[in-house]
Parts: sequence; structure tokens; C-alpha cells
Amino acid sequence: MGAGQRQVRKELKLEGLDCANCAMKIEKGVSSIKDVDSCSVNFATVTMTITTSEEKQEKVIKEAKDKIKNLEPHINPLLKEEVESKQEKPGLNNDTKKLLIKLSLGGVILLLAIFLKVPNVFLLILYLTAYLIAGADVVMKAIKNIFNGQIFDENFLMGVATIGAFIIGEYPEAVAVMLFYQLGELFQSIAVNRSRHSISKLMDIRPDFANVKTENKTKRMHAEEIKIGDIIVVKPGERIPLDGLITYGSTSVDTSALTGESLPREVFEGEEVLSGFINLQGVLEIKVTKEFNESTVSKILELVQNATNKKAPTENFITKFAKVYTPIVVITAAIIAVIPPIVMSGETLYDWVYRALIFLVISCPCALVVSIPLGFFGGIGAASKSGVLVKGSNYLEALNDVKYIVFDKTGTLTKGQFEVSSINPRNGFSEEELLELAAYAEYFSTHPIALSIRHKFGKEIIGDKLSNYKEIAGHGISVLVEKDEVLAGNARLMNTHHILFDELHETGTIVYLAKNNEYVGSILISDQLKEDATKAISNLKRVGIKKTIMLTGDLNIVAQEIGSKIGIDEIYSELLPHQKVEKLELIEKMKLKKEKIAFVGDGINDAPVLARADVGIAMGGIGSDAAIEAADVVLMSDEPSKIVDAIRIAKRTRQIVWQNIFFALAVKTFFLLLGVIGIATMWEAVISDVGVTVLAVLNSMRILRMKR
Repeated sequence: MGAGQRQVRKELKLEGLDCANCAMKIEKGVSSIKDVDSCSVNFATVTMTITTSEEKQEKVIKEAKDKIKNLEPHINPLLKEEVESKQEKPGLNNDTKKLLIKLSLGGVILLLAIFLKVPNVFLLILYLTAYLIAGADVVMKAIKNIFNGQIFDENFLMGVATIGAFIIGEYPEAVAVMLFYQLGELFQSIAVNRSRHSISKLMDIRPDFANVKTENKTKRMHAEEIKIGDIIVVKPGERIPLDGLITYGSTSVDTSALTGESLPREVFEGEEVLSGFINLQGVLEIKVTKEFNESTVSKILELVQNATNKKAPTENFITKFAKVYTPIVVITAAIIAVIPPIVMSGETLYDWVYRALIFLVISCPCALVVSIPLGFFGGIGAASKSGVLVKGSNYLEALNDVKYIVFDKTGTLTKGQFEVSSINPRNGFSEEELLELAAYAEYFSTHPIALSIRHKFGKEIIGDKLSNYKEIAGHGISVLVEKDEVLAGNARLMNTHHILFDELHETGTIVYLAKNNEYVGSILISDQLKEDATKAISNLKRVGIKKTIMLTGDLNIVAQEIGSKIGIDEIYSELLPHQKVEKLELIEKMKLKKEKIAFVGDGINDAPVLARADVGIAMGGIGSDAAIEAADVVLMSDEPSKIVDAIRIAKRTRQIVWQNIFFALAVKTFFLLLGVIGIATMWEAVISDVGVTVLAVLNSMRILRMKR
């Protein structure tokens, strides 16, 4: 691409795509078009993504559509904006109904040919008619693909096998094989459609419309048209369409679509709510803070829908395997047909040609190339349902090999929010009196420590009571509360004013307080551990993690206490961002070649190490945009225990994918051997091929029903 040319990414919906081999052909064909920088076909979501220059986009899209129509005439490519808002339903669409009619008609004519007592010439006409009704489109596709240089595919295998059967006089079997093949395609199409529907239901979280408040009424508008600052009204039972702040009302919200948590959350006026939440009770008025394309739910959908464009090593292996496998099968079938009758006495050409045709029918690799992408997409869908966003099936597969998990501390293992953890009054003060004095002293401060004290106090502070407020750098605060001088700060502040005090030796920030130069107590403020942090570390060991490590910029005493409390194996503290990367590289030298390291963080300073790790995991709720952008996996509920869920889903997905691979290869090998030695007929061959494909697709759907 020339200098200064801006890249654009265009997405096309490939209506009618239900064949994984067709998806591979389209991806390869469109990638070869001049000015296409990259092309990726996502079989699971029936979409193709093209990257090209802004100036050439119209020409490229037209050429891409022509190429798709040339390669697969039954597929209708539409730009995303051309597709009407409609939900694909599982079951029978128009193409499926037409195929069902063809199968029924072809089947009836085949039965007539078998049971009617008519001259042979009429029998041949009946068989040919049934064959053309059932399989003319398959043969035409095979012929067209040969002229397009796409020789070895399932259409070619079926065309050669059935035409060969006709040539050697096996008319009933030729027609039956084509009918069974088309019936298999029907079952496969329905199974794939159901699988897609099950996955898409998990992501049906984006409302298309919102009710915008005007002067005296509400106006229904497309979510894309709403601007930042607009007020939207969300009624009970409705899904919140855009991120924003509640300006009126309070309610419970169902956050399960984003976080995977079934327990409703209470939200009040002034709090932030995210698109995708469901309003369960009261009417809300929400001030929009992000436009539709930048909203949480839009970003989540984009992440999930584009995830399978980054293919896992297993998927890439199967794609390459299928390309090499089919030509080898065709050559092997030719050898089976020709060599044995020549070198073995008493063997007939007819028998070995028949066996070679059976060999071709059985060898179709549909089960592998269809079920494996669906398996990985199902895994990504199941993770999304649990509140874990995986940005690619390659990262889902990589989670299987993670043996070392490195954690940031603040915001990852702890809440990243300061809270009052203990109040220690002295000299006749009560806890309530000490807390009130501290809240007044910290009234003008915006420091997180001051905010946590005022939040704990929770009552109205009368500012008129305060005067002569001074911040003493590095020490604390001096202020008059009514006529009393109050000091609030660290030990240095007490020492400077020669006040005798009880020095605490606990982890956290300590605010010492004095009234009229008399020590009245202290308040301990500390970052709180996340409720599930200890359980997460314990369960990570159970799923095969060798070592857990903490890298933090916090003080060593704080890091050691937190780490030892939750069971972290190694703790490194007082690190700058670049030192975290250096430590990660040292840890990398400890691991075996196939083992991987995951890093879990939430802040801007974690972005470099998130990008450097084999698998970067970010906290999606409180995490910075930089951290979420750099990460490969995002935890929407900020719970460390979700890492365990992600690893379990990854292991389950790999298990199901390899079940499909071994099952398909074992059944095919068995029937190939039966076909070569003359035991299996074409009927068994096609049933085995269809059966394996449908069972493999159904097996791939099991991941969606995985329980936490």
C-alpha cells in the first residue's frame, strides 16, 4: 500500500455459507485479489473481513463479491450495512426447504426405478433423472471448480465416485450415494445453524434502539444516532443500550451478560452503568458518556465476533492437513483402482474400481474442517457467557499450556480502593467521635485516603465549622474545627508537634489524630483483598499451574503481607513498569519450551508486561483502556477466580476438539480399510461420512453447556 493511504476494514456477511471447505476457498480466492491487504473468513459467524486502502475499497469489494460468486454461486455476499437487522433462526431456511424437496423427489424416483418392472432403457432414464435431481448441482460445482483451479474438494470426490459408479453399472448405488451425501449436507447445515444460533444467543446483548428524553416526551431512536450528553430513559425489563451515568432513579441490574454473575447489583443516582446491563426494577434516566461504537457492549461483541479470525494452531493444522489430505486420497484411490488388477491374478478391474470409489466417498474430510472451528468458537462463546472475553482461539488454546501466572497487586488481587480497616480511639474518645473528627479534618482533601474516611463517616459535613485549613507537605493537615485545633497526618506530623502517640505497626496507611495537641487516636486505611483472591490462587494449583508470582510497585512490607495471606509463591515489590518486564523475562528462562506465562494486571503501567507475556489477562471492569487493549483475555467482573474458569473452558475446548479429530480419523480409517478389502459398500461409506460429520458438530456444541 502506498504512503499516506489510509487502511479500512470492511465486513461482509456470507449468506448461505455452511461449508467449511467453501470458507477456506473463499478466503484464499479473495486474498489473491490485487489491493487486498488481508482477508479472513470466519466460518462460525459467516463473515468475511477485508482490509484494503480507503481509495480502493469500492473496487476491491466489487471484485471480492464477483470472486465469491464465481467460486461459490450459492453464497450471497452482503456488506454489513446492506444486511437487514434479523436474527437467524435454527432449523429450515428457504435453501434447506428446496434441498428437502429435491431429496424427496429424487428418493421417490429412485424407489420407482428399483421396484418397477420396466425395460432397462426406462430404468436408466429413471436412475439418471433421480441422479440429476439429487446431484446435478454437486457435479456442476465440481466442474466449475476444476476450471477455477479448485480441483480437490468434496464436490469433486462425490462427483467422481458417483459418475464412476454409473460407468460400472451400479446405478442404484450411484443415485443413493448422491442422495445420502445431500442428506448429510442437509443435516450438517441444520446442525451448524443450530450451533451458530446457540452461540449467537450468548451475544444477543446489544439493543438497536433507545428512548431519548426530549423536552416533554421520549423519542425512540437508533442507538447509533445518540450523542454523548443525551439523556436516555430505560424502563424495567429493558437492556441498557449505551454506557452512562444515572441522573435519576435507582434499581437492581442484571450484569450476567457482561460479567457472568447471576446475582443482581444495586445501582443508584450518580453511579455508572454499562450497555448490556438489564434494568430489573425502577425507571432510570441515564446521561450517555460513550457513543454506540465506543460502548462496552459494542466492544465486547467486536472482540468475540472477531476472535476466531486469530486461528489456533490446531485449526491451522487441520486446514493444512485437509489441503494435503484430499489430493493424497484421490491419488491413492487411482492406485487402488489400477494396480491390484494388474499385479494380482484373478482380480477384476470392476471390483477394484468399485473399492476405489468407496474409498473416495469415505475420505471426505468434512467432519474435521466443520467441527473444529465450531468447537473453538463454542469455547469462546462459553467463556463470554462466564464473563471472560478471549480475543482469539489461539489465546484460548494457549491457556492450556499456561504453567506460570504472574499477578499485579493493586486492582488485580486487591480491590484498588482504600477503605477504613480499623479505628483506634484514645484518651476518652469513642470510635464515632474519632471518625467524625477525621472526616472534618479531611473535608477539603481530594486524596484517596481522605475520600475513604469521608465515605466511612457517611454523614453530612458542615463546612462552616472549618477554618484556617493548612496542608503540610509530607506530614498531613492542620485545621480549626469550630475553635479546636485538629492535626491529622503521619507519625512525622505528631513528632513535629511533640505529641506523644501510640505508633501502629500494621500494613496500610495510618492517619494519627490530635485535638488541641492531645493525641486522640488513629485510623488505619488499607487496600482490601478481593473476596475470591485466596480461592483463585488455591484453585489455580488444582488446574495445573506450577507457580504463582506477584510483581508490584508497592512497598515490600505491604506486598509480603498480601502475598503470604493468599498463598502467592514468589513476591517481587517496589518495581517500576520496565522492571516488571525484566522480571517477566527472568521468569521466562525458568519455564520449559512448551510452557507459557500469563500476566494479570489492570493499570496503564501494566500494558507493557501484558503485551510481553504469552497470554495477557486484563481486568475489564476497572482496568485502564491501555491494559484492556494490550491484553489477550479480559475479565469483565474483575474477579481473579475467572482465570480458573477460563483455563477450565480452554481445557474442555481442547478436549472436545481432539475428541472430534480422533473420532473422525478413527472411523474413517476403519471404513477405508473395510472398503479396500471389499467388505464396505457405498451405502455404508456415505452413512459413515455423514454420521461422523453430524456427530462431530453436535459434540462441538457441548462446550456451550459446560457448568462452572
